[in-house]
Amino acid sequence: MRTPKETTKQDYARRMDLVLKHIHDHIDDSMALEELAEIACFSAYHFHRIFSGMVGESVKSYIRRIRLERAAVMLKHNDTSVTDIAFDAGFETHESFTRAFSSMFGISPLGYRKAHNVRLDQQQPTYWKEITMEAKVIEMEAVHVAYVRHTGPYEECHPAWETLCNWAGPKGLLANTPRFIGICHDEPEITPPDKIRYDACVQVNEELETESPVGTKTIPAGRYATTLHKGPYTKLAATYEQLCGQWLPQNGYELEAKPSFEVYLNDCTITPEEDLLTEVYIPVK
Repeated sequence: MRTPKETTKQDYARRMDLVLKHIHDHIDDSMALEELAEIACFSAYHFHRIFSGMVGESVKSYIRRIRLERAAVMLKHNDTSVTDIAFDAGFETHESFTRAFSSMFGISPLGYRKAHNVRLDQQQPTYWKEITMEAKVIEMEAVHVAYVRHTGPYEECHPAWETLCNWAGPKGLLANTPRFIGICHDEPEITPPDKIRYDACVQVNEELETESPVGTKTIPAGRYATTLHKGPYTKLAATYEQLCGQWLPQNGYELEAKPSFEVYLNDCTITPEEDLLTEVYIPVK
């Protein structure tokens, strides 16, 4: 009899198989992340992280690689011009195709056609990898925060933090090591950069009177998977991918279609990037 963990792993693998089959069957079509997420019955918000964590590359990179592999087969087995093959692979110019092909195979398309020395095998994907992170699932109480909304790329959120701290400092809210939290509402692979929403937050113990651009809200109580990320914020994506695409399914958990959030344990303005500590929280069923 299968354990709940094994059942969840097999369910995730079955759903991802459907996505990969759809990609291969429609490799010449444009495919939106929302469409692929719906095929697998994953939330669009978390789908990119799940895919990257399980498959080992982003959806965009996977589709690009499959198209390039098909192009390599065409170069080996027929006389179609390199330009026509480039267009079939979704590239707008011969030059961009040559750069991408050379980067992947280490040889130009013409050189590859002449050499015929690379064999591409169709392999069954291996989704499950060794888990290298420590994580756990907790029942969390509701958290009250004051926040400032940032709209735009996540890496450009500094002005929101500056506004929040300038407001909170005179009110004494930054004394006694406050808890700084970032709520990530959107997935950059889906939402246009100028529409991404992020809330810079400081935890408060009670309702406060605020005025724009500062507001108050409550992070809902519930079940969250959490892990500690060590290092630069720019590498947080890899932690999310392993947590969503490996740790959760291998431990029998399903994601909730709700925003994740981060708790920043040290000051990025004075702490070396490699020493930054960030707690990641993702809602689970």
